[in-house]
Amino acid sequence: MTLVRSSDLTDKAPYAYAAVTPPGARLVFTAGACPLDAAGETVAPGDIAAQAEQVMENLRIALRAAGADLDDVLKTTVYVASTDRKDLVTAWDVVRRHFGSHDAPSTLLGVSVLGYPDQLVEVEAVAAVGE
Repeated sequence: MTLVRSSDLTDKAPYAYAAVTPPGARLVFTAGACPLDAAGETVAPGDIAAQAEQVMENLRIALRAAGADLDDVLKTTVYVASTDRKDLVTAWDVVRRHFGSHDAPSTLLGVSVLGYPDQLVEVEAVAAVGE
């Protein structure tokens, strides 16, 4: 994959602005990874960073089950149930740490509510694998 940057856009954004798949790549679309443990319970109610950690573990498991991993991700959408920008940054910092230098395009959103009781963070991804 090619992560695309443009000199016509600011370099202050901590991610590429676009991603291009190689010819013949197979796309993998994930559902939103949630902060659920193996029993289906929401982990760490009230703790955005801890929930983001669980979300990223669950996202990686889902990607691997589909034959991909975090470095195959073309784009993510990060949802945080908060209107406080500080909370969004808390979740974002965890997500970015898991991706390391693979700075795929991403959208970070504050939303009013997510689907599970006490859920504060969710991340969905699109990945490309193979040729």
